[in-house]
Amino acid sequence: MAAPLNHREKFGVPSDAMVYAAGVHKSYGHLEVLKGVDISVPAGTCTCIIGPSGSGKSTFLRCINHLEEINSGLLLVDGDFVGYRLEGGKLHELHDSQICQRRAEIGMVFQHFNLFPHMTVLENLIEAPVRVRGESVKEATAYAEQLLERVGLAPKRDNYPRQLSGGQQQRVAIARALAMRPKVLLFDEPTSALDPELVGEVLDVMKSLVKEGITMVVVTHEIGFAREVADKLIFMDGGVVEEQGDPKEVIANPQSPRTQEFLARVL
Repeated sequence: MAAPLNHREKFGVPSDAMVYAAGVHKSYGHLEVLKGVDISVPAGTCTCIIGPSGSGKSTFLRCINHLEEINSGLLLVDGDFVGYRLEGGKLHELHDSQICQRRAEIGMVFQHFNLFPHMTVLENLIEAPVRVRGESVKEATAYAEQLLERVGLAPKRDNYPRQLSGGQQQRVAIARALAMRPKVLLFDEPTSALDPELVGEVLDVMKSLVKEGITMVVVTHEIGFAREVADKLIFMDGGVVEEQGDPKEVIANPQSPRTQEFLARVL
């Protein structure tokens, strides 16, 4: 896999930023969803993004790994673009194969798991490392087994997704994202599709990843999780960052009236 280019100095990106967004805009036709998002996520930290439905949280997350194209602004991961190359001062769309190579460095955990139903748990984990990263089946299997142990599902390696609970499926999805050895992990409301009694087991795995220093961006409704483990809390509303800062401070003493109103409803 080719090493990414580094545009940090050219664009004034902080040296520690793993994800950097400046003035990011995204529209669907006449509907402007992101209206100039500015976010910097330092490497090795956990940033949680909260906000009402329709505020642009998930859209921004999908823009990070180029599942959605931005209309304007700057969005870099580890100092480089994900879906573009810079040439002659202009951005040019990469070929699909090149986008896949860059996207492989960005793990994504979805709300509804998105596991391959016809594959076992182990097969789900080794598919992308073998096909995209070119790892041997032996190498990918050895690492997948380590990851399943890590998320507490080693005995389930030969089960199919339909044989697992929702919480177990989501833990498999996290292990599958980790199997690609990503530079950053994105979580799009990872517990919102789970029964309440299964939420804790997924959050426990996520907390362990934070302790290991994995860079994480988490769109979530779990305010308690954000307060306990996040390094930064971002509140989005109306397609912009309304407020951001230390999670405990933002939750206990929000400055924006809109943040105050939102937290009063969810706490």
